[in-house]
Formats: sequence, structure tokens, C-alpha cells
Amino acid sequence: MSTTSATDIDQLAASQLSAINQRYTKNRRQLVEILLGTSKPITINQILESDSKLAQSSVYRNLAVLEQAGLVAKIITNDEHAHYELAEHILDHHHHIICSPCGEILDFQLTEKIEKALEKSLKEIADDYGFSIDRHRLDLLGTCGECSK
Repeated sequence: MSTTSATDIDQLAASQLSAINQRYTKNRRQLVEILLGTSKPITINQILESDSKLAQSSVYRNLAVLEQAGLVAKIITNDEHAHYELAEHILDHHHHIICSPCGEILDFQLTEKIEKALEKSLKEIADDYGFSIDRHRLDLLGTCGECSK
């Protein structure tokens, strides 16, 4: 996880929300704190389980605003629930392992050497198509150990 402090994240959140004419409200701050305290992307149900005072409709609404502001990333899997995490510019660059049967998502990081090799390969592919890469993400789809049993 990044060494960015909670204060820095709050300032960044307030700034990015202000840029879209939104405020960094108590509920939005609470969602950021919950996502900051997780080690992997989580569902709205998991967010609600972590704080019983949050209203489901408010969580949906505020996650949409945080996503619009570029503070939260939504990951869609084969299961019926989207998963949410803080955006990469808040956390460190990472990738995902996604279990297709159960929808579990785990974060992983590549070594610097492998990440550079991946970026080089992706650039070559993009160049073949006349495409300019801003960033990349890698999702490995498959079956986790529990679902394989």
C-alpha cells in the first residue's frame, strides 16, 4: 500500500471532488476510510457490513460520485456485485486476480523487472495499432483454490 497519509488523501479527495463541484462530505470521507482500510477491492455489501450506520442508497450514490471524481475504481466481475477500491494514484500500481466462479478479487504487484517488461510488450502492441497508452491494468481471470476443490 502507498505511503500516502490519510491527511494527504483527504486533501486530494477534497480537491478532486471540488473539481466536479462536489463536497468531501462525512459519508464520502467514511467510504474513503473504509476503502483505505481494506487489502482488496470490496463490494457494497462488505462496505455496509463494515459500518452499520451507512445507508445503502447513500453508499451507492456516494461511490458513484467518488468514482466520477477519479478517487474510486469499480471492478466488474462475473458475479452479481461490483467491487470498489481506491484509485491507483492513491494506492500503489497493482493488478488483480479474479475468481470467475465466486467473484473474489485479490491484488498483486509485479516486480519492477516484470512490470517494465510488461510495459514494453504492451507498448509494442499499442504501437502496432497506432495507439497511445496512458496506463494499463492487468486482470487475471480464473478459478481460486477454494472454488477448485
